[in-house]
Amino acid sequence: MSNAEDHAGTRRDFLYYATAGAGAVTAGAAAWPLVNQMNPSADVAALSSIRVDVSGVEVGTQLTVKWLGKPVFIRRRSAEEIEAARAVALDELMDKNAQNRNDMALDASDQNRTLDEDGEWLVMIGVCTHLGCVPIGDGAGDFGGWFCPCHGSHYDTAGRIRRGPAPENLWIPVAAFDGDDLVLG
Repeated sequence: MSNAEDHAGTRRDFLYYATAGAGAVTAGAAAWPLVNQMNPSADVAALSSIRVDVSGVEVGTQLTVKWLGKPVFIRRRSAEEIEAARAVALDELMDKNAQNRNDMALDASDQNRTLDEDGEWLVMIGVCTHLGCVPIGDGAGDFGGWFCPCHGSHYDTAGRIRRGPAPENLWIPVAAFDGDDLVLG
């Protein structure tokens, strides 16, 4: 074999590798916009986690904030509301599941639905689980919690469905305290 033939083989290999490399870069550059468009938009990503100052929320009142396009009820419950919620036996509930943060398999007891051990803070997605209406609160309904006037769903002081067409309890988002701020998300 001559040096010219060795040189031609090396040149041919170089052209194959260069062409394959250029093709891979081109394919990656063409695919990137398609993959990138599946990421959430900047406005959605900005709303995925919020901080709410709850230092001004008095006992027995609630604050409603918007998170991920949905209302969230942040209620600082009174001792009477906590007592009423904890007095309910689980067999009286229509939905015995917690619908709790992180989809944990918990029962719908009041202790599993509140943010703190004392049960003073209750944070729920304020959307009726029947057809997505927003229930009214501040002791509304037959059980002193929330009432959805659209189709008559009654929720108790822990946000559990007690009467009406709603199939599930009000959902509990992932939330935690950071000082006086409540962090959702």
